[in-house]
Amino acid sequence: MASIELVSADSIPTDKIKYDDRGLVPAIVQDYLDGAVLMMAWMNQESLQKTLATGETWFWSRSRQEFWHKGATSGHTQKVKAIRYDCDSDALLISVEQIGDIACHTGERSCFHQVNGSITPPLADTLSQVFAVVCDRRDNPIEKSYTRTLFEGGDNKILKKIGEEAAEVVMACKDDDKDAIAGEVADLFFHSLVAIAHHGVDLKDVYRKLQSRR
Repeated sequence: MASIELVSADSIPTDKIKYDDRGLVPAIVQDYLDGAVLMMAWMNQESLQKTLATGETWFWSRSRQEFWHKGATSGHTQKVKAIRYDCDSDALLISVEQIGDIACHTGERSCFHQVNGSITPPLADTLSQVFAVVCDRRDNPIEKSYTRTLFEGGDNKILKKIGEEAAEVVMACKDDDKDAIAGEVADLFFHSLVAIAHHGVDLKDVYRKLQSRR
């Protein structure tokens, strides 16, 4: 994928983007932190220019035949972090900071929230998915869950496990055992997720810290 530099409307590669016979191009919107797909909408050349010029998403409504500024009425605007177009130059991928963490008019985080008639969180990166399960085990304990025993043990048990796993990462690295390194780091990540969930820290806050260090 190629990226569009978010500087001004003049930076749009008009000779690159291929619009359909209606002058439209599909735009997939995703969360810039965890990659969750939030929505899909249509853009034309002018709405793409508005998006680049303002730094917030603008789309074209096929039903109303007018521009719409995402979140203009709800307050759930989208601050654009990056725009990419695909290998055929006929689809856009827009990474955003979703204000309010709600993209769907139903109040859900993502418009893609239905699976077999039930409402589910949008797919995100693996750490976010595991963190969601960890938080569910915290809020809805299961009797034979290992995660439940960690939360019941509190900091003493959770932090002890983090110390143990960190030591095992060190030993695996000293042995240069790639499979063991991957497994031990996975264990360290997992127990760290339990720790931040125990202290009420959102994984996205961790991602924001990492983003600031890029």
